[in-house]
Amino acid sequence: MSNLDQIAKLSGFSKATVSRVLNHSPHVSRATRDKITAIMKELDYVPNGNAVSLSTGQTLQIGMVTEGINAVMLPFLNSFVETASRNGYQTIIYTSGGDPGKELQAFEDLRRKRVDALVISTCVNDQELLGSYTKYGPIVSWQRIEHSQIATVAMNQYDGYLLALEHVIAQGRKRIANAFGRERSINTLSRVQAYQDTISKYNLQDGPGWSKRGVFSIRDGEQMLRDMWASREEHPDAILCANDMVAAGVLSEARRQGIKVPEELAVVGFDNTELAHTLGITSVHNPIEAQARNAFNLLQGRLHNTGADLQELQYCLVSRETT
Repeated sequence: MSNLDQIAKLSGFSKATVSRVLNHSPHVSRATRDKITAIMKELDYVPNGNAVSLSTGQTLQIGMVTEGINAVMLPFLNSFVETASRNGYQTIIYTSGGDPGKELQAFEDLRRKRVDALVISTCVNDQELLGSYTKYGPIVSWQRIEHSQIATVAMNQYDGYLLALEHVIAQGRKRIANAFGRERSINTLSRVQAYQDTISKYNLQDGPGWSKRGVFSIRDGEQMLRDMWASREEHPDAILCANDMVAAGVLSEARRQGIKVPEELAVVGFDNTELAHTLGITSVHNPIEAQARNAFNLLQGRLHNTGADLQELQYCLVSRETT
């Protein structure tokens, strides 16, 4: 007698009803579900994952695509994994290390039905190529992607960066430096545009060497400040950073060099992480965890052909000791 036959016999229900309970069908009463589930626990029954996948057409697994795992993406990853788990899904993390071929393994797994959907944290392949995989399952991106078939939960960082710019300008800062992130990302281009629009609006000086791209880490922040203060040119009186780690590096190096923060130099981070809270760094609050929940809800809605319950989000500036 198979396990399903035994469960059906002990519960008094048909194998079809037992299968509906295994497949989380809504067409089973609470009392029936509870009785069958109790018998499964009593028999220590574990359903065959491959068999369930074949019967439902779903693996209940979602792939997350990223170049690597770092402190910036951890809040998104943790929030997404927790939300998926609460809804009965497992998350598989695909790290590419920036290798386009390795990254495509995740998209090939979507094509082969090894995962039901994909969420992109960061990716390096051409967007048109990635978009061609949406016929195999839904794809949602946290990285800002401009493709009609790939939904995005990313927020326009122009708005967040503008908050930081207006904040330091309101304090009388006129020489603003920028530690931008990824060279060609849409987020970086949006921040650059916000900066250019703002200095034009207020007729501010754009000092040579005051803006640098590819600045990601604490060490990068330290080096950027060293480079600026080694020059005999006029120094900036504010630095806006790609993230809170860069801001921590700038703050650390400023203290080593005896530069008074915020009297001589204002420092603003981005994301409003625990690091910013601990070090007293002014930062732009980026609701990353909520964006992850929106990403899962969007995927789940597309998987089940239902509407997605998405939270409306916005940036806000959290002022602390560095401004």
